[in-house]
Amino acid sequence: MSSAYLRLRNLIKSYDGKTAAVDDVSIDIERGEFLTLLGPSGSGKTTTLLMIAGFEVPTSGAIELAGEDLVAMRPYQRNIGMVFQSYALFPHMTAWKNVVFPLKMRRFPRHEMKTRADRMLDLVGLRQFADRYPRELSGGQQQRVALARGLVFNPDVLLLDEPLGALDKNLREQMQLEIKRIHRELGITMVYVTHDQTEAMTMSDRIAVFRDGSLEQIGSPLDVYHRPRNRFVGEFIGESNFFAGRINSSDCVELTGIGPVRVAQTSEPPAAEVLLMIRPERLRLRSSAHATDNELDMMIDEVINYGDSILVIGRTHDLPLRARIFGSNPDALTRGATITLGWAPADAHILARW
Repeated sequence: MSSAYLRLRNLIKSYDGKTAAVDDVSIDIERGEFLTLLGPSGSGKTTTLLMIAGFEVPTSGAIELAGEDLVAMRPYQRNIGMVFQSYALFPHMTAWKNVVFPLKMRRFPRHEMKTRADRMLDLVGLRQFADRYPRELSGGQQQRVALARGLVFNPDVLLLDEPLGALDKNLREQMQLEIKRIHRELGITMVYVTHDQTEAMTMSDRIAVFRDGSLEQIGSPLDVYHRPRNRFVGEFIGESNFFAGRINSSDCVELTGIGPVRVAQTSEPPAAEVLLMIRPERLRLRSSAHATDNELDMMIDEVINYGDSILVIGRTHDLPLRARIFGSNPDALTRGATITLGWAPADAHILARW
C-alpha cells in the first residue's frame, strides 16, 4: 500500500473528446513534499493543478487526498489553498481583509479569524502593511498577501500556479527563498507550477516534467538534471550537448563523425544506437583536464562572458558544441580560435537514441 498523501491516478483531461490536455498522468505526492510541475506552455501542468483544486473535472482518473476521493467534491469542499500568478486580490479590501476572507467564508469564530490573519501576515512579513490596499503594495507584497490568504485556513495542500511569473528577476529570487522558508516552517504539502527551470531546480524536493499532456520524468532536481530520461528533458532543463553514436562495448561509444570515446559502464547492448549527452560545464580546457579525459577540438564562433564563467559556442567536427568555462582568462578565448576540451567518461550520460 502506497504511503502517498496526495495521489493522482491515470488522470486524463480532454476538452473536445479527441485531444488529451492531460494524458494518463499518475503521481504520488508525500505529506510535506514540495513538488514542482515543470514544462512549456500547453504541456498540461496547470490543467493538472486545476483538477487537484477542483476547478477542472477529470475526463477520467482518480485524485485522492489522505485516502479521500476529491473528484466527487466541489472546490470549496476540498481543504486546498490556491495562489495564482495574477494575485487575484480584492482591490476594495485591505491586505488584512483579503487574508481574513477565506476564514469568513468558512465561518471561523471571530477571535480565531483575527489571530490567524495576524499570524499569517507576520509569517510573510507584512503585519505593518495590514491596512494597505493592493494598489498601495508592490508586486512582491501583493504576492505575499496572496500567499498568506492561501495558507490562513490551514489547508491540507497549497497549490501555486506560476506565482512569481509577474515579478522581476531579483524579486522573484527573493520570493523563491520566502516560499521555501514558509514551506520549511509550516511543513505543508505544496504543488508548484512553473515553466522556469531555475525555480524548479532551486525550490523543489522533486520535479515532474511535462510535455504535450504527458509526464516525461519525475525525480529529484539533481536526478532529473544529471540523468534525464530522454532528450526533451535534457534540453528543457539546462543546456546540453548531444552526439549520436553506437555502443562499441560497455565502456566505449563510437560517436558519429567524431570517433570512439570512453564512457562510464553502460547496460545498453552492443551496436545499440544512442545519444551521448554532455553538459557544457563538464567540459574543461586541456590545461586543466586529466590524463584519462576524452578530448575534443573546438572552433570558437562566439564568446559570452557571464562574469563568473564564460560560455563558448562553436563546433567540433562540424557538430555544434557549447562549453562553460570557469576561472579562465577570457583573452585566451576568442572568435576563430581553436581550443581543446577534455571531459571525463563519467561526465557523459547515455540516452536511448529513439
